[in-house]
Amino acid sequence: MTKLKLGPLSDDKPVKLTVELPAELHRSLVEYGRLLADPGSPPVEPIRLVIPMLERFIATDRGFAKARRSGPATKGSV
Repeated sequence: MTKLKLGPLSDDKPVKLTVELPAELHRSLVEYGRLLADPGSPPVEPIRLVIPMLERFIATDRGFAKARRSGPATKGSV
């Protein structure tokens, strides 16, 4: 199996998300879901990838973590 950053998905209560994605990003999510699925299993649906990917992105963003530790943002800061 291909080693991917995203591990097994938790079986949490579904979350409704409405968003428009560029076609290329959607194709990439479909392919990622195919690669993430166990051999012989159907591909993971793109909607099930979005939340774990965003969580992973936030968890590994050093700039975000640093800013979060430094306290609330002041007006005019990013």
